[in-house]
Amino acid sequence: MLIGLTGGIGCGKSAAAADFAALGFRVQDTDRIVREEVLPAPEVVECAVERWGREVLLDPADAGPAARLDRAKLAQIVFADATERRWWEGVVHPRVGALWRGRVAADPGAEWVIEVPLLFEARLEKGFDFIVCVGANPSVQLARAVARGMTQAQACQRIASQFPLATKLLSAHAVLWNDGSRDFLSAQVETLAAQLRAAD
Repeated sequence: MLIGLTGGIGCGKSAAAADFAALGFRVQDTDRIVREEVLPAPEVVECAVERWGREVLLDPADAGPAARLDRAKLAQIVFADATERRWWEGVVHPRVGALWRGRVAADPGAEWVIEVPLLFEARLEKGFDFIVCVGANPSVQLARAVARGMTQAQACQRIASQFPLATKLLSAHAVLWNDGSRDFLSAQVETLAAQLRAAD
């Protein structure tokens, strides 16, 4: 079973993923893969430096394996310019996909949940058996994004860079609505997991 888990910023994808993991599903968080495995890769660092200069490094004086990308500076660049964002996604997305697909291929019989914020934007929907979208009221979504440390302008910029949440909700096989308590979300995940396992 290969489940794609998506949704808008601040909707609770990671909370839902944690609930799936607690129920025994094998969860892969593509944001974590980007952060921990793709961005530190020397060839990815080199691509970014060639495109935008050494100011995208945490320390512009670093070179070789010591060089690390400044994620905040990268975000400023790619979320302010759609052309730059598409170019960067062309660098990052294939590498992320290769990593999680390799893990799924190594254990195809497992119950997999792949958390992919840009699942529909990247046109990955045909690669999954079932797609779940986590949604929330726009005001709740914005408040959660700001609570995580973004300014309201940054949060609005990130939200605007994605497909409208309504489009994602309509395109998914199932929706988890996360305006309520954490327990309410967990209960929805538990119910959906039981239905998926019964149908598998």
